[in-house]
Amino acid sequence: MSTKIRPLIVLEVVILAALAMSIKALFGLVAWRYAGPLTLLVLLSGLTVYFRASGMSWRDYGLVRLPRLKSWLLLPFQSLLAIIAILGTGVAAASLGGALGFEFMTEEPEGVMDRFGAVADGSLPHYLLWLVIAIFAAGLGEELFFRGYMINRLGDGLGRSLTMTAVSVILPALYFGYGHFYYQGLRGLIVTGLIGLMLGTLFVLYKRNLWPLVIAHASVDCLVFTALFFQLDI
Repeated sequence: MSTKIRPLIVLEVVILAALAMSIKALFGLVAWRYAGPLTLLVLLSGLTVYFRASGMSWRDYGLVRLPRLKSWLLLPFQSLLAIIAILGTGVAAASLGGALGFEFMTEEPEGVMDRFGAVADGSLPHYLLWLVIAIFAAGLGEELFFRGYMINRLGDGLGRSLTMTAVSVILPALYFGYGHFYYQGLRGLIVTGLIGLMLGTLFVLYKRNLWPLVIAHASVDCLVFTALFFQLDI
């Protein structure tokens, strides 16, 4: 287990995080509703090129092969646990925030409807578009970047001791929460930050296998958009 700190790798993660914020701000000027997915497309494309040039691949960062039957049999249960973790964290955060008198934790941020209002109005093309985004940008893209890349790369830079592993999970979770602030406000930052913490913890517990988290994240987001489209309360 490596305990040596490698500053250049940590610097790489910091620079990429700052670059992501800059790219997202630029996209926000022309297509703010899709700024997040577009930013992920640019980042992941660049990382893929970087990995190939460095002799690495996304298999080294979470998209592991599942060669054994046991791995495939565990996948549905691991995914279900991640789904429960995502939904449970969101409900618990809202309930606890309300109980403590933080009303903003129980109210839907205005930016949510500004961004997804067309889905709520029954637009089938927008609903289908956001389902695609939920699967490929949120489910796959966000898990690749925030869990697969950031946690693993910070682990490479900070070491894999218990303390540094915790730091490698917490920092991306905070950044993940901040990434949702632009349309969900403080509530989104807190809730998605906590969800990021849960998913990061599961990522480590799942021996850095990203597939259950990708399935869970995509499933929950698709469920949310489906409920929004059909005007269902969940």
